[in-house]
Amino acid sequence: MRYTEYRDAIRSELRHNSAGLTWAQLRSRLGLPYDRPCPAWTKQLENDIGLERKKGGGRSLLWQVGKRGRVA
Repeated sequence: MRYTEYRDAIRSELRHNSAGLTWAQLRSRLGLPYDRPCPAWTKQLENDIGLERKKGGGRSLLWQVGKRGRVA
């Protein structure tokens, strides 16, 4: 999977779930082949689509698309 495919899939899924999703939920829904998100790609998502990660329940982080990522 290339970064652009990963980015587009994450952005699309998060746009449809404005409350946010955990990494485990994203991985399951999108059938991603990764156990954990790549730190470099995650940082790039922050810049490209306005990815925001906020504290969720327990130890989880909720991934959300910032306002910048919802426009395009």
